[in-house]
Amino acid sequence: MTYAFPIPRVAVSGPKRAVNCQFPRDGSIWGQMTILLKQFFQLLKLLNSETGLNQIAAGIACGWVLGFSPLFSLQGLLILLVIFFFRVQGGAAFASAALFAILKLILAPAFDGLGQIVLEIKALEGVFTALYQAPIIPYTQFNSSVVMGAGVFGFMTAPAIFIISRILITKYRTQVVARFKSTRAWKVVQATSLFKWYVKYEQHFG
Repeated sequence: MTYAFPIPRVAVSGPKRAVNCQFPRDGSIWGQMTILLKQFFQLLKLLNSETGLNQIAAGIACGWVLGFSPLFSLQGLLILLVIFFFRVQGGAAFASAALFAILKLILAPAFDGLGQIVLEIKALEGVFTALYQAPIIPYTQFNSSVVMGAGVFGFMTAPAIFIISRILITKYRTQVVARFKSTRAWKVVQATSLFKWYVKYEQHFG
């Protein structure tokens, strides 16, 4: 649902600006799946690299918020600035954002309900009216109930996502990766010509 706040009273028509999926709109499911798989493997590659733990965890937390935000919005721009100007792993942010955008689609009805509850709080009506008249704030699309619900949920849970990501990455590196590299299967994979070609490819084009 899209809300129009009084003073001035603006009629907002058309479909909800509820869900913004960060995929190409060429109608090709294969194209969408290719991008999704590419982002997934990029994130997996980062987890197996020597990149700093906090940088990757911060990237996933930023991707969490970015994936729940409209593609072209003020909050999306702010997250991009954080990624580019602070010690945040950009690859992890963009890869996780693509994955979390799918979660946003699934949870859109729940976000719609949460956003309606927030936007209909009488005590905040004056605040929302002032924000709606501001020259820049409307670019957040906060008057969309889905955007508001996803934004509130995303920003409030981002610190928890950072902590959880940090814990899971540590366990993944110390338990899963270390254990797998000690197995005979990994040694067999390393001895194959395909793996050697992949290593050379990564050195030149990775």
